[in-house]
Amino acid sequence: MYNFNHSKYFSEVRVELLELIPEKNRHGNILEIGAAGCDTLLYAKKHGFANKIFGVELFKLQNSNQDDPMLDGFKIQNIEEYNLEYDLDFFDVILVADVFEHLVDPYKTLDYIQKFLKKDGVIISSIPNFCYFEVMKKVFIGRDFGYTDSGILDRTHLRFFCKKNIIDFFENSKLNISIITSSFEKENKGKKYLLNKLVFGKLTDFFIFQYFIVANKK
Repeated sequence: MYNFNHSKYFSEVRVELLELIPEKNRHGNILEIGAAGCDTLLYAKKHGFANKIFGVELFKLQNSNQDDPMLDGFKIQNIEEYNLEYDLDFFDVILVADVFEHLVDPYKTLDYIQKFLKKDGVIISSIPNFCYFEVMKKVFIGRDFGYTDSGILDRTHLRFFCKKNIIDFFENSKLNISIITSSFEKENKGKKYLLNKLVFGKLTDFFIFQYFIVANKK
């Protein structure tokens, strides 16, 4: 069970993930697992990414939007109890941002939540990249696997993924990845981008902090 209390986890609107929603899946029903203060859900409804918004979060957060009347449904619930009371094949989009790495069994959870996805729906997720160069430097040069209060080695992370593991994770759950990208690949600027360009993209996987994934049922 993921259990973290850093405010930055609960206050970000994940516009970069909402923008990955295919046009055909917009203006429908969206469920966010790990909805935090529901800022992303409310943004989605206000900006045309969804008509109905539903959220699940482990914690009750004070001074948040969890009680906002614009929400069509919200529950304080542990997703790994596997007792969601939604109709099957109901959601056009299921958003899972920075959650899988906190779960005891993300594989079982991914199998479970896709039951609530429409046949042509998508799961959109963000997952930290263990191969990020700062982590590699710390582990292989510094010989230090010390956990931190936030980031890829967050002490509440129970699972770690590199790109290959992410692909296997979704494909083993009978999902097809249509997009796997990152903010690094979208920026196309900065010293890391120029260095990567000089070596013909061979450092890409080491400069990605987290991957963004769009997956659909096969």
